[in-house]
Amino acid sequence: MEFEKLQMIIAEVLGKDPEQITAEARFVEDLGADSLEVFQMVMGMEDAFDVILEEDVIYQVKRVQDLFDLVTNHGD
Repeated sequence: MEFEKLQMIIAEVLGKDPEQITAEARFVEDLGADSLEVFQMVMGMEDAFDVILEEDVIYQVKRVQDLFDLVTNHGD
């Protein structure tokens, strides 16, 4: 699983340059994402990485690294 793939999904949903999507970037404060965009990103992650993420855990995601960790650790 590659961080670059995650960057591309987030950049596409938010209309940002992938280089702006850093591991420490916060979705709301730094990238300007709203709740619908976060939901779209999660759906994109689920499709791209063939996982299903629990809704209660998704609400704890604040940074790009949090989402990456959630997806890469899914099933552990």
